[in-house]
Amino acid sequence: MTVKIKVYSDYVCLFCFLAEKPLEEAIKGKDVEVEWMPFELRPFPSETLRPEGDYLQRSWKQSVYPMAEQMEIPIILPNVSPQPHTHLAFEGFQYAKEKGKGNEYNDRILRAFFQEEQNIGEVDVLTKLAGEVGINEAEYRTALEKRTYREKHQKALEHAIKEVGITAVPTLIIGDNVVAGIRSKEVLEQLINEEINKQKLNLMTEGMACGIERC
Repeated sequence: MTVKIKVYSDYVCLFCFLAEKPLEEAIKGKDVEVEWMPFELRPFPSETLRPEGDYLQRSWKQSVYPMAEQMEIPIILPNVSPQPHTHLAFEGFQYAKEKGKGNEYNDRILRAFFQEEQNIGEVDVLTKLAGEVGINEAEYRTALEKRTYREKHQKALEHAIKEVGITAVPTLIIGDNVVAGIRSKEVLEQLINEEINKQKLNLMTEGMACGIERC
């Protein structure tokens, strides 16, 4: 029985980056399938944040760095001003997903921004990062330049907002449970185990019903 987890995130969301580690630890050794889903906090042409501004400087110093240190996750406030829009990175994600590299790509983009201060809004940067996870760089670049996956990305955003009701990231969907924000490994393990037990109970119930009806 495979537990499916959907994670809605944005590449410029620091909490999405920090949420990766406890999730990875929680699913270790379990039959779990994680699917990353796109959500843009500030879609183009909305104005994005500037790292030199008081808001980011203050919040990172007071909250982000202490949290990351406690979680033992290296992170830095990216000196990319203004912060990049993420629609191109997400269009690239749709390509990577088709090639079976979606999760690897997602992780690489987040690390590139929050640990290496790379501008993930630039096609050249995105193409290089895609190549680092085994994606054909020439095909990837063409897909971005031609905006091949623009419509697919937009449909994914509409699904997240209108059908799922996502309003903030990270948001994890584990079975019937919708969990917003960073959660500890222990909390995530509990939710995953609850879903596993629920699936087992459903199978038992179906089996009993089948026996009664002589399937």
